[in-house]
Amino acid sequence: MPQISSFYGIIILMYWGDHEPPHFHAKYGEFEVLICISDLSIYSGYIPSRALGLVIEWASLHQEELMQNWDNTKKFIPPQKIEPLK
Repeated sequence: MPQISSFYGIIILMYWGDHEPPHFHAKYGEFEVLICISDLSIYSGYIPSRALGLVIEWASLHQEELMQNWDNTKKFIPPQKIEPLK
């Protein structure tokens, strides 16, 4: 699963050919959450609220890039790295 970004101990990933709806995975320690790209809602899982806030802040800045990466992974094109939250 390609890692597309990481910041503050959070790793952002996308699986090749993953199931709908378009989403990304965020891992923080032993926690993992799936976030829908369209509305940045939680699709599945859990991470602590502080880490979740950082993930949502980052994703809101990069929604278009996330959607392009989703489209790429569906075509088995490597996703592009996305700038981390600073």
